[in-house]
Amino acid sequence: MKKQLRAALGNPRLLLFIDRLLFSVGPAINQPSTFTLLIAPPGAGNIGDQAMVESFLENTPGDIRIICHGQQDVSIPDQHAERTRVIVLPGLIYGHLLPHLRSIRVFRRLLGRAQSLAITGADIMDGAYNWQASTNRANLAWLAAEAGVAVRILGFSWNGRAHPQAVTALKRATAAGVQLCLRDPVSADRARADGLANVTDVADIVFAARTVNFATVSRLLYSLPAQCDYALVNASGLIGRAPGQIEGYVRIIRELQYQGLQVILLPHVCRPGGDDLPVCREIHQALNDPRIILIDQLLSPSEIRGLTAGATLTVTGRMHLAIMSLYSGVPAITLATQGKVEGMMRLFGAEFLCVEPRPDFSERIVAVIQQILSRPDDLRQHLHSKLPAVRRLASRNFDGPQQEPINQEELSCAYD
Repeated sequence: MKKQLRAALGNPRLLLFIDRLLFSVGPAINQPSTFTLLIAPPGAGNIGDQAMVESFLENTPGDIRIICHGQQDVSIPDQHAERTRVIVLPGLIYGHLLPHLRSIRVFRRLLGRAQSLAITGADIMDGAYNWQASTNRANLAWLAAEAGVAVRILGFSWNGRAHPQAVTALKRATAAGVQLCLRDPVSADRARADGLANVTDVADIVFAARTVNFATVSRLLYSLPAQCDYALVNASGLIGRAPGQIEGYVRIIRELQYQGLQVILLPHVCRPGGDDLPVCREIHQALNDPRIILIDQLLSPSEIRGLTAGATLTVTGRMHLAIMSLYSGVPAITLATQGKVEGMMRLFGAEFLCVEPRPDFSERIVAVIQQILSRPDDLRQHLHSKLPAVRRLASRNFDGPQQEPINQEELSCAYD
């Protein structure tokens, strides 16, 4: 009974009804605009979420207020600390009625001083993980737009099987003027097919990141010979424990070693419900090979970009590790889930780098490894040729809908 009552009190329709009443009464909330407001992704042990927040900071001038669920969700780099404040509103997106009421009051006051509102869309807008949270984010966008604040949902994917309430909420938000930034052409096509308006084609905001840290890489890899060629291997905690996955990764790593590459096992998410580190440790133990390096800590996004920049290739179950590899033109063979990776690879004309996590995934990845290493310079040149257009697409998350058109010829050529 308690569980059912809690679910009823957390229903997005009820929360929106209460929010509309709250926003319709009391004095006007508009005050002189002083900062940009960002609703952060869940974060807390996810390098990809942290990378999106840091890219937003690097590309957004002035004072910034970041709303998050918990104090540990985001870490603010020192260079942005003076102009950034983190505001914890635990009930805004995930809470039921009472904690939501406390949080929505603060959110309303913040909107009164916000120049604009940005919501980190990522892969959390279509309801695939948590339809209530997806719907709540869209409802917050609508409330802000109705209050006269410019709202944008930054670089997100759309899986083609979106939850009906998430679709309805986003339709309402776009009718109020909310701008939707879809981070790949497949997602943009799906969003338009679902009747969403105000769709802008972009790339993931992490492609617009500006910092790369090589110092930590030198420290972590000090034991390797100079000019050592290495490959990064990540096993996602979401899919890495499926039957045959550990054995499959062992097969993949043995192939990388056969090809003369030093292998580095790298977790990308370390939090309950999808922790990569235990899976990476299990793979490390199964190999029982002292030559294989296991990085047993989460690095910062700039450190990850420093590490990927020196790699020959990456094998990963995490999309943002693939993004931070492609950021430097490094091939990233990616286990694709929810249809969110294929569109990103289409931007590079490299859809063959997507591999579904089926029972035969290791054999298919081995074949792609052999294909890449047969002509490594050709693929790197191809990926580098796509980067300028992809980075311009990423900048659209920040520049507004009226941008210089992208030369489609830069994106249309596929790797042969």
